[in-house]
Amino acid sequence: MRRETINILGGGPVGSLLSLMLTQKGYSVKVFEKRSDPRKTLIHEGRSINLALSHRGIHALKEAGVFDSVRHDLIPMEGRMMHDLQGELNFQAYGKEGQAINSISRAKLNRILCDEAEKAGVEFFFNHKCVQVDTSCNRVLISYEGQEHVESSDILIGADGAFSSLRKAYELDQSFKSKVTSLGYGYKELNLVPENDEFVFEPNYLHIWPRGEFMLIALPNPDKTFTCTLFLSLEGKRSFAQLDTDERIDEFFKTNFPDVYKIAPNLIEQFHRNPTSNLHIVETECWSKNNSMIIGDAAHAIVPFYGQGMNAGFEDCRLLIKALEAYKFDWEAVLETFHESRKADTDAISTLALTNFIEMRDKVASQTFLNRKKVEARLQQEFPVTWLPLYSMVTFSDLPYSQCLNIGRLQQKALDTLEDISDPENIDLKPVIDYFNDLVLAYQQAH
Repeated sequence: MRRETINILGGGPVGSLLSLMLTQKGYSVKVFEKRSDPRKTLIHEGRSINLALSHRGIHALKEAGVFDSVRHDLIPMEGRMMHDLQGELNFQAYGKEGQAINSISRAKLNRILCDEAEKAGVEFFFNHKCVQVDTSCNRVLISYEGQEHVESSDILIGADGAFSSLRKAYELDQSFKSKVTSLGYGYKELNLVPENDEFVFEPNYLHIWPRGEFMLIALPNPDKTFTCTLFLSLEGKRSFAQLDTDERIDEFFKTNFPDVYKIAPNLIEQFHRNPTSNLHIVETECWSKNNSMIIGDAAHAIVPFYGQGMNAGFEDCRLLIKALEAYKFDWEAVLETFHESRKADTDAISTLALTNFIEMRDKVASQTFLNRKKVEARLQQEFPVTWLPLYSMVTFSDLPYSQCLNIGRLQQKALDTLEDISDPENIDLKPVIDYFNDLVLAYQQAH
């Protein structure tokens, strides 16, 4: 066993995975989670967005030796399937043939990671709410069944989400810069059940109903249901605030999502029963104080539109372990440097996720956008060494997010030289790739 004891606040996917990885390195780890044990409680549907597990998350799970425990609960999604108002479909592949992102229930993944961590020796304490944190000595006041007690550790880690108790303790120091921004949008989940024991839509796609200022998405589950999520403004002309009667809810879905309306069971009942949750972005300048740190959504919560929130959190875990090994498990050195090495990348994926929301909501149905994607697909096919699309860089590689963002901007600048993309199959791409190479060379020289 290593000398330091570690307490982790938050037993969600990131906290559970990190507890496992730290235990594997010889640390004594305790996890405190305010919610009930997900393995013993039937989690009501509508409480979280289905997760999209891709390369970065899989890499971390493999490092922890638990990917095989997760694999059979994954459903691969090869690309986006867009549904227009008339029910016509349009497919956009995510990457090359064989590349896919994977749908998995957050609750199911959490249960697996808790099981694996507990088997490795992690102690979980569910229904234990963090009331107060003293970061000067890592003392945490915990409330359990109406009683309060103090927990102490050598290292304290906050993996407790966008409204982290540990980050709030940091914010008591006026020099600590942190901002939680509401996007002004909310989300609500609905469930589509099988018909004749079959999926109601093709299962190996992420289904999207883009409608300008709002959208609906659907991800498949192993039980042949779909988890649908409606993203809609909280206030305004078209908003959750306006859907305040059964008649308005019924008309909204009938008008905007007619194919879903026909097959969604108990649509109005589900809409009332399932909560409306807000979308938030968390920005922090520093992730550590004394012998404590925040990680995952506690440090850098993003909107879910690149499917990278959990993957980025899992990558945090992998890179933290890598940093500990590089510094020979000197926590002081790691805590001083980890956020500096990681923050530019989490800032970048936050920017990309917000941009992708606008793309998914507003652009994926336009012919200009579709033609541009066809041009990019040709560039990747004809110049595979030089051109890797932004989505592929982010989703199917370990390339730092900040590097993906910078290269993606150069790619867009090169594509902007095309004045006419109405015939994407017959465009001469050589000038585009030559200009892109010049941009990359200039960027490398400048940096």
